Amino acid sequence: MRYRLGVDVGNTNTDCVLLDSDGRLMAKVKRSVTADISASIREAVGAVLALAGVPPADIGYAMLGTTQVTNAILERRRLARVGLLRIGAPATEAVDPLADWPEDLRRVVLRRAHTVRGGHEYDGRPISPLDEDAIRRFVETARDDISSLAVVSVFSPVRHEHELWVRQLVQSIDPELPVSLSHEIGSVGFLERESATVLNAAVAQAARRAALAFQEALGAAGIEARSYLSQNDGTLMSVEYGLRYPIRTVACGPTNSMRGAAFLSGVDDAVVVDIGGTSTDIGALRGGYPLESAAAVEFGGMRTNFRMPDLVSLGLGGGSRVRAGPEGVRIGPDSVGYELERTAQVFGGDTLTLTDIAVRRGVCSIGTRQAAVGAELADAAYDAFIKAVADGVERMRLTPDPLPLILVGGASVLLPDRIGDSPQVIRPEHFDVANAVGAALAEVSGHSDRVYSLAGRGREQVLAQAVAAAEADAIRAGADPDGLEVREVDELPIAYLPGDSIRVRAVVAGRLRREGP
Repeated sequence: MRYRLGVDVGNTNTDCVLLDSDGRLMAKVKRSVTADISASIREAVGAVLALAGVPPADIGYAMLGTTQVTNAILERRRLARVGLLRIGAPATEAVDPLADWPEDLRRVVLRRAHTVRGGHEYDGRPISPLDEDAIRRFVETARDDISSLAVVSVFSPVRHEHELWVRQLVQSIDPELPVSLSHEIGSVGFLERESATVLNAAVAQAARRAALAFQEALGAAGIEARSYLSQNDGTLMSVEYGLRYPIRTVACGPTNSMRGAAFLSGVDDAVVVDIGGTSTDIGALRGGYPLESAAAVEFGGMRTNFRMPDLVSLGLGGGSRVRAGPEGVRIGPDSVGYELERTAQVFGGDTLTLTDIAVRRGVCSIGTRQAAVGAELADAAYDAFIKAVADGVERMRLTPDPLPLILVGGASVLLPDRIGDSPQVIRPEHFDVANAVGAALAEVSGHSDRVYSLAGRGREQVLAQAVAAAEADAIRAGADPDGLEVREVDELPIAYLPGDSIRVRAVVAGRLRREGP
């Protein structure tokens, strides 16, 4: 039997589960996160193998979901020094690079920026010849000052040979320099696509650090399984593919939890509330998969247009600090995180947390002591917490009638069995490790989001081309070529472009590649 190992590294805990080939949970563990990611994963993996009594050689697949990339952006740490090459002068010189970014992030990330002639029109016609000499000079002079390169060309989702030419040039000059191409990262919308591409280039180091820690931990445990990274839509990609597109992992924590919630509860259409030690994420399930945002997403202070789930994220978790002041009670957004069992009052510490409040209210029984907090403050804090969650659930409503509510995450025990007007509140078995379960059972997906001109070809031909591009993307990400299924094909006429042009978005998914590790 070939088992699946799922690992999710959050801000507070590392969760690990082992599933058999039929999806049955054989063992689960939860360990506090440490500064050494590899040690944290290694401890969790070793513990789950010991509990299950399964030899390492029987692990066929290992999946990692992690917030390391997300944290690098939000904390402005461990980010690469990025060089930005814009293709499309003079049109692309109208707005400064990353003009809408927070200044502190822009200062940390962007080291060099240069604009050259080239690029294409909406219908694929060249704007001007590519200035190859200028690009070569930029790469040769900038490579000692940067550790990653982002390339953004006008309408590259329509035609991207200019971006591909730059990658080939960089590989001939400095094969070790990572290159992010915008047509592989974002969709239509130059500035949003530029932001997504620069972010992808910036988090390359953080993603590599997490992936190496995962592989080191697997090696130390004697596991030689095929390994995958979780991505934003609740599916997987191979580690090699993920290191090229690390930005696709930034929301994998909540989406893993949502996929796990659907599997553990058997409910495909619902609102999911995932509460950890630091934050609460609220999202909607449609057909068992997270609902994707249809609009440009603001992340870390920037507008981007890569695929992201539609989420309401709150700075509320089990470790959130609670303070009383002249303006009333305040919960979070700062959290004691993995130090909860040392600093929270119910564990003998001196910090008042949301966990202390819930214990004081009698919602749950955790720890060894009673929190030193008055009834009035406890009531005010808990009521504020419940109201924030209920408001978030309402914002994620998909239909006039409320959907069932699924509660997952270790800190979801802080919530009552009734929230707002939800007709049903479900707390499934193994709710505390839903994130790791979601990572372990996921499929591999492929996506295509491009603009096509219908001039000289029919609509069906264009749709078939979009699906073929998504299938190729899935295979590159680690899917078995046999048995790929089309999950979604959307087409949208683009009114602001002259001519007969449509944007087509295709999504396919399939099982993991069958061959052994």
